[in-house]
Amino acid sequence: MTQYGKNVIGNDLRIFDPVILGFPPRYHLNKESYDGCSIGSHGILRPGTTIYADVKIGDHFSSGHNVLIRENTVIGNHVSLGTNVIIEGNCSIGDYVNLQSLVYIPTNTKIGSHVFIGPNSVLTNDKYPPNGGSDLFGPILEDYVSIGANTTILPGITIGKGSLIAAGSVVTKDVPPGTLAIGSPARIRTLPEGAERK
Repeated sequence: MTQYGKNVIGNDLRIFDPVILGFPPRYHLNKESYDGCSIGSHGILRPGTTIYADVKIGDHFSSGHNVLIRENTVIGNHVSLGTNVIIEGNCSIGDYVNLQSLVYIPTNTKIGSHVFIGPNSVLTNDKYPPNGGSDLFGPILEDYVSIGANTTILPGITIGKGSLIAAGSVVTKDVPPGTLAIGSPARIRTLPEGAERK
């Protein structure tokens, strides 16, 4: 394990090298001392995981291989990240969240609790790329949202509580709570019987 900064590591955190903790973002590059990351207890970090400074992660965290978590991100308890998941900076993620392999979470994204995102899904934050700067608005995923594999969600979109996004959808507009969004562009439908999440 390679550590930068002053990291806080909880009890019974299993770490399989190579893992990097507290990697310095640009604003820390010329500092001799800075706060690193904080990770709770009873977790597992698999090889290739890199966690930047100023990241706070709760208990029972699990990372797949080659996971990247950028600065100023807060992650709750019981969160599982699949292989090659990327979480850019300034993101918030609630409790009991499962991000499958190859999920991309851009800067300024908010994800609630009990959220599932299927593999190869991409959330975006730049309406007119490459714009950058202060005009980056990631999606907001409310609690109990479920997103199927290979889904794309455009910048600034809100996915309402308990909604289901069908696999392969391209979401271009807000999705009301408790509905199904399906297709490209995604259209709103009634949630199928038995698909409700509470």
